[in-house]
Order: sequence, then C-alpha cells, then structure tokens
Amino acid sequence: MAPDSHDHARLDKWLWAARFFKTRGLAAAAVDGGKVEVNGDKAKRAKAVRPGDAIRIRLGPYEHRVTVLALAAQRGPAAVAAGLYREDPAGKEIRERIQEQHRLAARISGGAEKGRPTKRDRREIQKVRGKR
Repeated sequence: MAPDSHDHARLDKWLWAARFFKTRGLAAAAVDGGKVEVNGDKAKRAKAVRPGDAIRIRLGPYEHRVTVLALAAQRGPAAVAAGLYREDPAGKEIRERIQEQHRLAARISGGAEKGRPTKRDRREIQKVRGKR
C-alpha cells in the first residue's frame, strides 16, 4: 500500500489506516464520542486530514499526540502505517509513564484473578512495600 496521491483523507479512514483502531466503525465512534481532536478542535468523522495536521487521540487512559506525515486510503502493514504519522516525544513519554504505573499497580495488587498470594508473592509484595 502506497500513501495516497490525494491532498486529504477522511479522519475516520486515516485513523483506521494508521492502525489506531481495529475497524473503521470503531474509529468513527471514537471521533463521534469526542475522543479525537484535529489541530485542537473537536472534529467530525468526515473531517479532511492533511499532512502537517496535529491529531490528539484518547484511547482509554492513554493519549496519543501525532502529526500527520502522509495519507492512506487503505489499511496496510504496520510498518507502512507507522510511517503515516510522527508521535510527539512528550506525549509518548507521558503514555509510557502511565503504562509503567499500571504495570506496577497490577504487580503490587497481585491480580485478583490469581487468588490467594503464594509465599513467593508475599515476599515480593513486602519488598515493594519496603517492609523487608
């Protein structure tokens, strides 16, 4: 899949092609739900996206801040999709920090699905809490 020769693309279609959403319907629902902003403004799904536009995408607790580099009308391989945008380094750092906090919180809580902690789990919990 080569980037499109057109000078613009629909927002929902671009989000799907850039692999932020698994389906175009999910991308459209996120745009309609106010989870996507283009150049600081709330956008509609048919908003024309052009190279150089700044897009903010909120997916769960995470936020992606990207700049459009290229356009695509079809979804292609992940390597091609990654070339459609450039991520803001500050936004990436914040997202990675939140991800690390979630990982540590899950580790400390021990995970409810596992049931009762083992002796080894209790020792790790004590290490993290600084009791040992």
